Amino acid sequence: MSKIGLYTLYTIETGRFGLDGGAMFGMVPRPLWERRIAPDARNRIALHMRCLLLEGDGRLILIDTGIGDKYDAKFKDILAIDHAHSTLHGSLDAAGFSANDVTDVILTHLHFDHCGGSTTRRDDRLALTFPNATYHVQQAHLDWARQPTMREKASFLPGNIEPLGASGQLNRVEGERALFPGIDVMLVHGHTEAQQLVKISGVEGTLVFVADLLPTSHHLRLPWIMAYDVRPLVTLQEKQDFLSQALAGGWHLFFEHDPELTLASLVQTERGIDVVHPRGLDELF
Repeated sequence: MSKIGLYTLYTIETGRFGLDGGAMFGMVPRPLWERRIAPDARNRIALHMRCLLLEGDGRLILIDTGIGDKYDAKFKDILAIDHAHSTLHGSLDAAGFSANDVTDVILTHLHFDHCGGSTTRRDDRLALTFPNATYHVQQAHLDWARQPTMREKASFLPGNIEPLGASGQLNRVEGERALFPGIDVMLVHGHTEAQQLVKISGVEGTLVFVADLLPTSHHLRLPWIMAYDVRPLVTLQEKQDFLSQALAGGWHLFFEHDPELTLASLVQTERGIDVVHPRGLDELF
């Protein structure tokens, strides 16, 4: 069990799914990316939906919520959704908590694989999965998600978003700021408008939940940018700036989608900044 500042940290695995390998690596040729993550017969690479739970200062804070369970059979098949290994509620239970215990949910952004677990279907209505929680979303991103471009429309599902706004439990965050003692959000705009990364700091060090700025450790290579990103050249600059800052600060990175690597530190190599000391959260320091 690891601790930073006021908070004890838990990895919350919420399931696995698959996305097209070519889309995940953009202009990178398949012979290069498939050496690192092999695709299945339908060209999908296996990805995790790995969330982070923080306990401390009288709060239980969940960062992202996975894909949820509201999908139909067609959606499940296309995305190779697999909950045999883990579920959101199962992982919370294994950590000693329930959905009712969660006081805050920080959503990095509102794509379905990051926020789908925030709501659940109860009979003929949608309800909040965490009834006692405040949900923290960037206002600029919420506005963007409610009027999506055709490029992103399939990633923003009303059933994941509108119940939050109607609940009275939504905190519309304005820009980069401290949300709680030792917990700050940082904004990036290449993948989608106003995605918020979460930085947890204490005397022990700093951990950053990097979300879809770096969906896997392989995306540290600057030109390895997802075709899903709405502003790939912005992503390129944001990755360069973030990695330089993270290396200088000795930050540790928590990866949401990497199929093998949960946590790593950074090192400067002849070929650029790369990961070093891959490990689980219980070996953070």
